[in-house]
Amino acid sequence: MFQKILIANRGEIALRIICAAKDLGIRTVAVYSEADRHSLHVRFADEAICIGPAKSALSYLNIPSVISAAELTNVNAIHPGYGFLSENADFAEVCETSGIRFIGPRPDVIRAMGMKQRAREIMKQAGVPVQPGSDGVLKDADEAAEVAARVGYPVILKAVAGGGGRGMRIVRQPSEVLSQFQQAQQEAAAAFSCPDMYLEKYVERSRHIEFQVLGDNHGEVEVLGERECSIQRRHQKLIEEAPSPAMTPELRRRMCDSLRVAMRAVGYTSAGTVEFLMDEKGDLYFIEVNARIQVEHPVTECITGLDLVKAQIQLAAGAPLSEAIPSPVAIRGHAIECRINAENPDTFAPSAGRLTGFNVPGGIGIRVDTAAYTDGSIPPYYDSLVAKLIAHGRDRNEAIARMSRALEMFVVEGIHTSIPLHQRILADPDFRAGDLDTRFLERFRPVR
Repeated sequence: MFQKILIANRGEIALRIICAAKDLGIRTVAVYSEADRHSLHVRFADEAICIGPAKSALSYLNIPSVISAAELTNVNAIHPGYGFLSENADFAEVCETSGIRFIGPRPDVIRAMGMKQRAREIMKQAGVPVQPGSDGVLKDADEAAEVAARVGYPVILKAVAGGGGRGMRIVRQPSEVLSQFQQAQQEAAAAFSCPDMYLEKYVERSRHIEFQVLGDNHGEVEVLGERECSIQRRHQKLIEEAPSPAMTPELRRRMCDSLRVAMRAVGYTSAGTVEFLMDEKGDLYFIEVNARIQVEHPVTECITGLDLVKAQIQLAAGAPLSEAIPSPVAIRGHAIECRINAENPDTFAPSAGRLTGFNVPGGIGIRVDTAAYTDGSIPPYYDSLVAKLIAHGRDRNEAIARMSRALEMFVVEGIHTSIPLHQRILADPDFRAGDLDTRFLERFRPVR
């Protein structure tokens, strides 16, 4: 087992990794920007090093600074968390060549999964269902129009190296292809330094379903069920739950079996998520692989009783899957996560600033993952996430009841948060009935 690991991240995920490391008796090193000097991950790590100014590009995304901190503190491994460098294959490669274990998949696997069209081909070969679309990278808008005519409108253009909803455009008729292709391509080039695009059939009322996977260095892969992530805004998730209200036991078994085969074929190690769209008939189609731990991993932890971050560390140290997690894994109850963001719940305008009051809820079945505290601040430079509020119950109704109670008792003063929006969504009849899709918020008109 590792003696010391560096956490190349900030906020609640950095604290989450510190907790898992402490359970394993591993010392931790926190890196931080000047804006995060008083953050809790700095306080609770065994060592801490400032790696640059507030801007991410000069600190948390600065590979030489992160590696220098790791070498200076003589760590055995680096955990990247999510976001920042977590899916950067070059960073994973630099870690390995520096003699530092990267707690995540191998660089070649990250590259393959990061190029969506390549990942799509791999899944198709393994028998995982994929949406009809282009066979490879589109040469130009004319080819996009040809493919769109073949698969039928509406279609969606996607950046090959995309993520976070950038480089994506829905096209509903032939006259829109050229302008939407150019806009998506320009956005992809600016965001990912790669303008390559591909195309898929667009599902109008689709659910977003993702499967949690874990793989070891000995060729074994386990799939830990699915999560429903359909409540989202501009492709950014707001509420997640597990299991999905739309999933049947037979479909779950079939998908888990297929994904074990697919992820073994690519040699997948560590934690990862395979994302799908579900159409109105209940059929699933592959979207992408996130080669890292996900923000919403706590809902899977709640229904399985597993510590996924701890398992990541054990697997990176060479432990077999059977040692990192028990087998078979049983799913118990239902869990829901609300992402509490620093933003106006009506306009979604960012709301950074100092927290003049902060009280987290408790009680049976409630978990809060956060790095916020009274008199602390939410800086404007990073993700707006303040906390992850997770409720676990014997069934979905109990989880919703506990979440509603916890939202009422969650006090955040000094900034606006998304708590009122979450309360309105949880009270909505369609949400309570499990009638969800990715455009839920577009038609959502809450009674005030």
